[in-house]
Amino acid sequence: MFDLKTFLDDKVDQFNRPDFIESDPISIPHRFTKKEDIEIIGFFAAMLAWGQRKTILNKCTDLIERMDGSPYDYIINHQEEDLKSLLGFKHRTFNDTDLLYFVSFFKHHYSHYSSLEEAFIPKVKQSEFREEYLDFQTEESIELSSSACLLQNLRRGPVVIEDALNHFRSYFFSLDDYPLRTRKHVSSPQQKSTCKRLNMFLRWMVRKDNKGVDFGIWTKLSPASLICPCDVHVDRVARKLGLISRKQTDWLTAIELTQNLRQLDYKDPVKYDFALFGLGVEKEM
Repeated sequence: MFDLKTFLDDKVDQFNRPDFIESDPISIPHRFTKKEDIEIIGFFAAMLAWGQRKTILNKCTDLIERMDGSPYDYIINHQEEDLKSLLGFKHRTFNDTDLLYFVSFFKHHYSHYSSLEEAFIPKVKQSEFREEYLDFQTEESIELSSSACLLQNLRRGPVVIEDALNHFRSYFFSLDDYPLRTRKHVSSPQQKSTCKRLNMFLRWMVRKDNKGVDFGIWTKLSPASLICPCDVHVDRVARKLGLISRKQTDWLTAIELTQNLRQLDYKDPVKYDFALFGLGVEKEM
């Protein structure tokens, strides 16, 4: 009798190896050791990950060279004159207008936070007054109020990835000067997108299994909550294995796939991205 879990676990072991990713976009951030460099160039590698893999790697290498080999230092310390090095960059429909805004966002973000992970964490008020107390509050009484009068954020649950992605897109385009054309390059569940590239980036940053592929440098998001990236290879193989029944491929398809993968490993469902993608790209299925 065919054992799907055993089959896919074996394929995860086969494909979750550094030698399998030499031609994969994740090899780009592996050129760096500094956390901020890994985050920044990893994000670019994920966002540019469509088309032929050789072209993707070449474009990422070009971008690194335009940033003088140090993405974080370039982002934080560049002057207006330095941005000329980015002009003329293009990968498919992503051009220098989009790139300049990405750089502007990163400079804004890293001026306030030490990690890009914070961009995916929806912000909540730490405390607010219960409605029944609002009519009686003064500045003095607010300072003297006990915790019984407040709604405290004492038990915050794990971040839901759908909320994280919707928040990220809203935050990413919160700067006044964002180009309308750039919005198509950052998706979210609200657009019904599978968010393949963002989910792939989150897998890189969040999963940690000491296999030398995923980085696992983020701790506020849980591997158990990640959504499986649903590209053409994963979609095709997953349908053959009965892991997807939904006709179209959209956000709900990614949810369905991930829910089925959680039946195989609820703590780390997106490890099966290695198996599904590897089976597809190697044409084993």
